[in-house]
Amino acid sequence: MENFIAEFFGTMVLLVFGTGVVAGVVLKGTKSNSAGWIVITFGWGLGVMVAVYATGWISGAHINPAVTVALWAAEELSAADMVGYIVAQLLGAFVGAAIVLGMYYPHYKMTEDKGGKLATFSTGPAVRHTPSNFLSEVVGTFMLLFGIAGINNSGVVDGVAPLLVGLLVVGIGLTLGGTTGYAINPARDLGPRIAHFLLPVPDKGDSDWNYSWIPVVGPIIGGALGYLTYSAVFLDTLSPMLYVFAGLFVLVQIASFYIKLDGQA
Repeated sequence: MENFIAEFFGTMVLLVFGTGVVAGVVLKGTKSNSAGWIVITFGWGLGVMVAVYATGWISGAHINPAVTVALWAAEELSAADMVGYIVAQLLGAFVGAAIVLGMYYPHYKMTEDKGGKLATFSTGPAVRHTPSNFLSEVVGTFMLLFGIAGINNSGVVDGVAPLLVGLLVVGIGLTLGGTTGYAINPARDLGPRIAHFLLPVPDKGDSDWNYSWIPVVGPIIGGALGYLTYSAVFLDTLSPMLYVFAGLFVLVQIASFYIKLDGQA
């Protein structure tokens, strides 16, 4: 049970940092208003770092269903633990977003932009194009899990690894995040999106459920591919699940050309 509690609090901490920095940059009247993308990427990276330092020694600090599913696919986690971790992560993400809503509530009231308010909870594409948006989330999360696997197998001191993972997230945000806002974490997107839908956000708009599958399915497939590819190439551990997730990627990528998002040309 302590693993699930750790995942809940770790993901909550991540979302307080992450949605908090987006709220500070996007919402009206804050001291960090319009601070820009670099501030957002560092806020998320620092959130990951703190969450991993706080809970990594207990649960491994997955704080991300893409990590959890990748470890399950590599037979490093049981199916029961996978489900428990994911439930805890989603609950933690919801609570983290709710805390930020309460803290920034006056600024939500001052802000007229409904899309901006949603952006403080969940991700959205700069250009709505289903195949590209899906591919962006796959590639970003592939790099996340490939990088985490590399850090974990590099021999670095345990106390340094969380800092490196945080910097990895900053790097992904700076280089790959401009297309979809780099969810690279289904709980990070879905938990707060549910919070936006259920909680009394002042004068909120639509929660954009039409897009919501992309930051869930893309990271799960991309994360498993990244972790299993690293294991196959550098650790001589070829899992049959690599072929399964590669097949899923091909199928969903092909299907994505036939799925139109609202507002997509």
